[in-house]
Amino acid sequence: MNQEVQPQDLQHADEAVPDTAQPSVKAAPPTHKALSLLADFFVFGLALLLVAIFLWSPQETSQRSPHDRQSGGQTSIAAATVEKADIGVTLTELGTVTSLATVTIRTQISGYLTHIDFTEGQNVKKNDLLAEIDPRPYEAALALANGNLARDEALLKGAQVDLARYQGLATQNAVPRQTLEDQVALVAQDEGTLVADRAAVQAAEVNLAYCRILSPLDGRVGLRLVDQGNYVTPGDTNGIVVITQIQPITVIFTIPEDNLLDVLGRLRDGATLPVTVYDRSDANKLAEGELHAVDSQIDPTTGTIKLRAQFANDATTLFPNQFVNVRLLVDTHKDVTVMPTAAVQRGEPGTFVYLVNSDSTVSVRKVVLGVTEGDRVEVRSGLAPGDRVVVDGADKLRDGAKITMGTAADGGKSSDSAEPSQAGKSSGRQRRHAREPAP
Repeated sequence: MNQEVQPQDLQHADEAVPDTAQPSVKAAPPTHKALSLLADFFVFGLALLLVAIFLWSPQETSQRSPHDRQSGGQTSIAAATVEKADIGVTLTELGTVTSLATVTIRTQISGYLTHIDFTEGQNVKKNDLLAEIDPRPYEAALALANGNLARDEALLKGAQVDLARYQGLATQNAVPRQTLEDQVALVAQDEGTLVADRAAVQAAEVNLAYCRILSPLDGRVGLRLVDQGNYVTPGDTNGIVVITQIQPITVIFTIPEDNLLDVLGRLRDGATLPVTVYDRSDANKLAEGELHAVDSQIDPTTGTIKLRAQFANDATTLFPNQFVNVRLLVDTHKDVTVMPTAAVQRGEPGTFVYLVNSDSTVSVRKVVLGVTEGDRVEVRSGLAPGDRVVVDGADKLRDGAKITMGTAADGGKSSDSAEPSQAGKSSGRQRRHAREPAP
């Protein structure tokens, strides 16, 4: 059944292939060649990068290996020494600056405001001239009162002369007794009129004095509330200006009722309780003063009581209604054990610290704390003066962990003395590692 294929059959088969199959054997376009070349360059570059990483990694490892061998798995920390010192019992509260006296200056009489004799924001003393009202109507009233007084004084003198004459004649029965009694009444009437005239003169003098408005106290003048040329009366609601006493000045603040007995006990003993105020950010100290008074009632809604502290305010750093942070020093604990608050840790054992041991390890030590002042805290039990505690790097420690003292570059402060030269440090580390037991 196998038949021999003739050459002419192959020729006819080639002729039977359609012309559409010819494009498949044409050369690739130039764009494809460029993309292929870019892909080759990318692969070559990636290969070079991998080789560079491979060659660089051993070098870095060799450079860091001495440090790794030196640390030996130890944790770098900063330590501080527990010591004996005085620490204050301080209450930190919020307060508001309040003036001892705020006076709204108003006119006592009616009239045109002819002069304004102060500058807004000016510090004035008592009896300084602030403003003037047209005095002419009151000068005329005073002159009229003085005229009436002079007239009535003359009438009184004439009545008194007549009375003396009638009294002489009455002894001789030369005048009726009724005439004498009428003259006595006339003299008394003139005397009463004279008293009223003198009072009218005094009133006119007072009104004339009110034309000059004086400061009733030392203080700071606020913004002007009325302009020169206006007609002012005693019934004006705003007044002319407001004067606020700045020196001295007070701060009102509240403390919890639980601390009231301690404060009152110190005051009964005759102690002066210092008070320091800071600005809103609690960073800048503004003034120092002392506790001045304690309110008579506890606020039942908040469980607090108001206190007033007084300050000289010589530098004028306190202004009325200013918000401040208040620190009241209630008492001072003398010669107690203190340490930095940064050393305090809290966890499953309770309140504890990491105690630095002589063999460059740390151990957990439970402590009982007292009062806190700033960055220091009182230690009532658990530590003794001279002990060293970890203040930085405690988050990486555990009981019995090996440690090394950090430097300033490590972000901690070491209480060790200045380190020796580099050669001395190397020999010292070798001797220390030789003494330490193997982990």
